[in-house]
Amino acid sequence: MDRILFGDNQFFGVNHVSDEKSRMMGIKFRHDSSILKTLAYANDSGIQTFMCTTHDRMIAISKAMSLDPKLRSMGVFPCLPYAHKYANAVTELGVMGAVKEYLPGNFISSIFKGGVAYVSKDYIAMMQLMVDAELKMFRGMSTPVIFLQNVVTDLLLGLGMKDVLKAFHTYVSSKYNAEAGFITMNLPKLTEMLASVGIKHPIVCSSINVDGFRMSGGKDVYEKYLLLGKSRNIAMQIFSGGGTSPEKAIRYVCSLPNVDSILFGASSKENIKNTVSLIHHYDESWIKS
Repeated sequence: MDRILFGDNQFFGVNHVSDEKSRMMGIKFRHDSSILKTLAYANDSGIQTFMCTTHDRMIAISKAMSLDPKLRSMGVFPCLPYAHKYANAVTELGVMGAVKEYLPGNFISSIFKGGVAYVSKDYIAMMQLMVDAELKMFRGMSTPVIFLQNVVTDLLLGLGMKDVLKAFHTYVSSKYNAEAGFITMNLPKLTEMLASVGIKHPIVCSSINVDGFRMSGGKDVYEKYLLLGKSRNIAMQIFSGGGTSPEKAIRYVCSLPNVDSILFGASSKENIKNTVSLIHHYDESWIKS
């Protein structure tokens, strides 16, 4: 994994602390050309990996990236499923309508043969169908790591359904020749559960920041756990949802052991360049010290 990863929250109006900022980002990036231009800024700053959700707009963005001489060299880390897409589909189309819209025909056939109750027992088969459906938009692109979104990861974690987490890991490896990644709000608990089913040193993306923002158990618990080196860690939400200064945020995360990658999103060329520069600066500072 690269040291610096570029995220997509800003493109789809996701802001964890301000509805007004969400609205403004939605307006700024309402055209695909604005997203592609910002990705080009990131690439010009040396960023080679785009970590993104499977938002419907990524269908067009992925196609445009594959046709762009500069952007097609970037690796893509898909994060699935995009929960809001399915929630909205259920609201608009109903449960069966949403299923028909997004899942392959053999899933529909299974429902009519065995009933919804029968199909609901086969979580692993449903997971595989979901992965296949979500990844179609990235066909032909380099996707070396495929992530399970925290809304699903943490639900499975809470329910103790470690067999499904293991199955996701196995399926992504065998079907897509990729590594499985897991996004979570509880790094220690998830890593221990994955280890219990034989997944050693997994790729885990979790909130890691100076304020303890969305770090289940608190910052001190994470700092102690990172020392153990049990996972390959991606730090997300490093700016605490916008609650701390970039320099303070990056100085902290760069000082931590076993943080392999830093994920951030930005909406302007200047912010991208400054963030990359700060990461390189504090990485070098800690190496020298």
